[in-house]
Amino acid sequence: MSLRTAHTSAPVLDTLAERWSPRAFDAAHTLPENALRGVFEAARWAPSANNSQPWRFIVARRGSESFTTIEDTLAGFNRAWAGSAAALVVNLAEVTTEAGDPQPWAEYDLGQAVAHLSVQAHAEGLYVHQMGGFDREAISAAFSVDPRFRPVSVMVIGALGSADQLPEPLREREVAPRTRFDLESLFIARD
Repeated sequence: MSLRTAHTSAPVLDTLAERWSPRAFDAAHTLPENALRGVFEAARWAPSANNSQPWRFIVARRGSESFTTIEDTLAGFNRAWAGSAAALVVNLAEVTTEAGDPQPWAEYDLGQAVAHLSVQAHAEGLYVHQMGGFDREAISAAFSVDPRFRPVSVMVIGALGSADQLPEPLREREVAPRTRFDLESLFIARD
């Protein structure tokens, strides 16, 4: 068990207990051509309402123009560390169908797809960190995103780096013990 493994109150899959969201990524690590195929396959098979599969992704490898475009939309705190990851991925939810009907569950379903992706990535030895601090309008404009799709989050994917490469206070947060609310506090009601 690593120092980053979650201390759970009930048994969970090792991959879930070991998964965490680092900020220190190895800037020398690159992803070979089909390295992300498995993680997106896991996302593809996530459950969705009416099998609508309302998720789409913009994938950019470090060194590409698209990577720089996405990186430039990140909030300053995220921009301080995310550029060392091997890839940036924008997660988009199809909130309206082609016929114009709303899909109020789209963001929930996208979340399931990204959760599947992050667990698969961890099982493949990659790390994922999701971020909400970015300019959604700038992403939509830069990639000519159809208005039916809403950018919801950006994630970084890559190999783990050293916490020593991070500036304070990010370094301190990187090595701090993992914490979560107590399990019982999650329930509003329970029979």
